[in-house]
Formats: sequence, C-alpha cells, structure tokens
Amino acid sequence: MKCPFCHETENRVIDSRLSKDGNMVRRRRECLKCTRRFTTYERVEETMPLVVKKDGRRESYDRVKIVNGLKRACEKRPVSINTIEAIADRIERGLQERGDKEIPSSFIGEAAMRELHDTDQVAYVRFASVYRSFKDISEFMVELEELLKERKGLPARMRGQKQKKGQENRLP
Repeated sequence: MKCPFCHETENRVIDSRLSKDGNMVRRRRECLKCTRRFTTYERVEETMPLVVKKDGRRESYDRVKIVNGLKRACEKRPVSINTIEAIADRIERGLQERGDKEIPSSFIGEAAMRELHDTDQVAYVRFASVYRSFKDISEFMVELEELLKERKGLPARMRGQKQKKGQENRLP
C-alpha cells in the first residue's frame, strides 16, 4: 500500500477494525519513511454476473438500475429507502449465490416482483405493468384480480370461477 503523502510502499498497520456492517476492514497505517498516518479500507471483491437482456445483449450488472426501478414503483407509497435498499441487497445476494457468470434479466425482474409482492401490492402492480409490458387494460385487470383472490384467501381451485349471486362488488 502506497503512502498518500510520500508514495513509499513500506508501512505498518497500527490498528484494524471491522466496520459496523461487517463488510469492510478499516486499517490505520503509518508510513515508515515520513511517519505520517493514513487510513485504508479493505473489502471483498464481489464479482457480479453479466446480465443477458431479452434481445441477447449482455451488459454489466448495475445495482442503480434495480434501485431506480424499485423507487419508481414505490413512489408515493409507504416504502422506505431502507426497505428498497434491503430488497436490492436480497436480489444481489440471490445473484451471487447462483454463482453464474451470466444471468438472464428475467431472473432479476422476477426476483424484484416477488419482493414487491410481499412488500407493497400497489408497488408490485406498478412494477409488473412495466416489467410485463401489459398491452391493454384486460391484462392489467387479470393481474389485479389475481392479487384480490390471493388477498381474500380463495383456494386455487376456485380461481377463475364467477362469484355467487349477491357477492358482486357494487357501488352504493
């Protein structure tokens, strides 16, 4: 490690501490030539896979894209930035655990939808409408109806059946 003041490579570590989140080591060093002290940070180099887009293009994984997409879906919703960051962390962890060098963009999109489904259903529908490129209102309504059925706890065998007379949702 070069001294930032005199550029000497010989130095000694005075103190090492783990960061609060445990992802980094902070080291205080002293240059053996100029005796000045400086701080370095050490972290594990995480290699993220290349993302394979629908059209076959490959691009580097970009966490900012995921966070921005989640923010857009959660706009004006009671979802904190900490929750959005935690979702992005879980998606990244899932990518790393797979250990693949390339990952289809659909894996990332589906993971984001699962997370949003459990976090905020309005944000989920917003994200789904963009991610799944709904062509018309009927496709959008199918997704909403599925959410409503899940919410009401209807068994899977009853999905798609009409409601009994007198159970229709009517406006007063």
